[in-house]
Amino acid sequence: MNKIGKLFPQTTAFFVCDLQTKFVNDIFKFNSIVQETKYMMKVCKELEVPIIATEQYPKVLGETVPLIKEDFGPSTKLFEKTLFSMYTPEVKKYLDENHKSVKSIMIAGIEAHVCIYQTTLDLLEQGYDVHIVEEAVSSVTSHDRKIALERLKQSGAFVINSESIIFQMAKDSKHKNFKTLIKIVKERRDNNANL
Repeated sequence: MNKIGKLFPQTTAFFVCDLQTKFVNDIFKFNSIVQETKYMMKVCKELEVPIIATEQYPKVLGETVPLIKEDFGPSTKLFEKTLFSMYTPEVKKYLDENHKSVKSIMIAGIEAHVCIYQTTLDLLEQGYDVHIVEEAVSSVTSHDRKIALERLKQSGAFVINSESIIFQMAKDSKHKNFKTLIKIVKERRDNNANL
């Protein structure tokens, strides 16, 4: 039977991949990717979903962009890496030791055909459900992004939009954080209407 791919806050983590200063002018719709990731980070904070972020060789490629880094909090763990996959031995150890209940990973960042691609395949191989936040991943070209997402769907990843994720994890309009989540949704919709 195919996996259904439901998301629950208690068994989910959010991976933020390599949104670094060096890529600001090189990635297709970079600012939009950053903004969508920021919305998802707000949602994760409300739902107590752990956030794991990486920086690819920051000595050369720079730190995480300030707009994302300013929202890092106690639930965010940042790792430096040289591997293209985010699923490094250090990240694996951190998940095993601190978040054993995690079964699903949501992922945002760059580049779709390199780091997102390799991370997703590694996570799928380890038995995780992987949910790629469609509006929050990109590559240098839209073509590379498109091909990567198609290939990852073939491998069993779920490609889903952020609003679907938000409502799925809240599950009920009576959720204790629903008013705050709706504000985030409205802020996102208003912002996108102005693009």
